[in-house]
Amino acid sequence: MHKTARIKDKEQSLWHLYKAADSGAALLRPASGMQRPVLFLFLFSFLLFSGFAAGAQEIRANVTVVSNQVTGVDKKVFTTLQNAIREFLNNRRWTSDAYTPAERIECNFLLNIQQEIGSNAYKAALTIQATRPVFNSGYVTSLLNTQDNNVAFRYVEFQPLEFSDNRVVANDPLVSNLTATLAYYVYIILGLDYDSFSPRGGDAFFKKALNIVNNAPDGKDIAGWKAFEGNRNRYWLQDNLLNAKFSRFHDVMYQYHRQGLDEMYDNVNKGRSAIMNCLNMLYAIHQDVPNSMLLQVFFTAKSDELLKIFAKAPPQEKSRAAQMLAQMDVTNANKYQQMR
Repeated sequence: MHKTARIKDKEQSLWHLYKAADSGAALLRPASGMQRPVLFLFLFSFLLFSGFAAGAQEIRANVTVVSNQVTGVDKKVFTTLQNAIREFLNNRRWTSDAYTPAERIECNFLLNIQQEIGSNAYKAALTIQATRPVFNSGYVTSLLNTQDNNVAFRYVEFQPLEFSDNRVVANDPLVSNLTATLAYYVYIILGLDYDSFSPRGGDAFFKKALNIVNNAPDGKDIAGWKAFEGNRNRYWLQDNLLNAKFSRFHDVMYQYHRQGLDEMYDNVNKGRSAIMNCLNMLYAIHQDVPNSMLLQVFFTAKSDELLKIFAKAPPQEKSRAAQMLAQMDVTNANKYQQMR
């Protein structure tokens, strides 16, 4: 099934598919005097490209491995690791849906290796960013912008990066921890992306992330998979995403993007009104579950965008938005108060 076939409303088609349809129609229109054999070649090429594109992978990740803090290790190892992670993320099929190249989700993965903790073993921080295009514009909105400070792993140069949903842990937990962590965040990204295009569209991927958490590697130096290891880790992010207490968050993801941002090209006030409704829903979540990790992750991705969205709002609406945002996102409270 094509990714967008899940989306029932025609208006919910991805912005780049409109562009592809326009360019495709122009390609198939014969120019004056064009002979049928020439048109056939164009048609054949178009269909051939379309068939190839349908098999494209879901993720287009830029990968950077930084190792400035590590000494005494051949830096070529980290260059090889960077290439291996890039291939792991970009060449693997993560869903059963067909994607075109234009539909691939743009991501950045930055692995900052901080210290060597054993033989070919390292501790690192992983920064993950993912974006989504906004309909009828060149603007992209942030879906995820988070940092995981507990990534311990073992990597021997040229060893393959392997992962299976059915066998998350291989013989060496430290080896498995790297691919398990990468796969976990891919599923989180896919879930957020699908949520933004169809109601509860990301549930299947959040459950895949849960499967990784339930079967995660365990051992010395490995952290981030268990509830008792802190209140801001991989466990709590997937817990929040599947917890009934946060069910309205998925409505927010859909309405914020489809009824909010995607509508703003045609009607700014209508789009902003939908986003204001999303803030009301988020505020209700905040009142029920204060200081949740999920809302923190949301506002880390959206705070600057929200400031811009409400900068030109009517004074009463701007004041209400600033008040709620300052309470929900304490880190950026001063910015929101200045907005008032």
